[in-house]
Amino acid sequence: MRKVMIMGCPGSGKTTLARKLSCKLNLPLVHLDVLNWRDHWQPVSTEEFDALLLQEVRKEAWIIDGNYHRTIPLRLEHCDTVIYLDYSRMTCLFGVIKRVLKRYGKSRPDMGGNCPERFDFSFFKFVWDFNKNNRKNYLEMLSHQKDKTVIIFHNRRECSEFLRKL
Repeated sequence: MRKVMIMGCPGSGKTTLARKLSCKLNLPLVHLDVLNWRDHWQPVSTEEFDALLLQEVRKEAWIIDGNYHRTIPLRLEHCDTVIYLDYSRMTCLFGVIKRVLKRYGKSRPDMGGNCPERFDFSFFKFVWDFNKNNRKNYLEMLSHQKDKTVIIFHNRRECSEFLRKL
């Protein structure tokens, strides 16, 4: 486990898991949101993001957290392990609401630039619809990764147990 890709619905705990794995495995951590966002929620260009991501995936070891659907094939090509947090809608929605309430008006360390947390109903809707819109495709894509270690957690307890055993 030297190149780990973590994916899942917003609010599932990708970043928390990535931080814990990074510490336990002593691997560098890359947050896709840091690569993508500049001050005040301004995204970098697609070209710049792709160049930054390519630079990261070519390194010998990493943990990358985030979805960014368009870039999943590139990350799959370079990783040796995929962790998919396949959690319920309510678990993820609760995670996002908790994060917003805890950090409202403040920027997260895993977010690029000055991007303060805010209530964003379109984002809540994105979370609400995430599994309906993505889960089937993610599971299908992961079922074809025969040369990768694919780990799917269905709840936080499974994930915690995995971390405890590492």
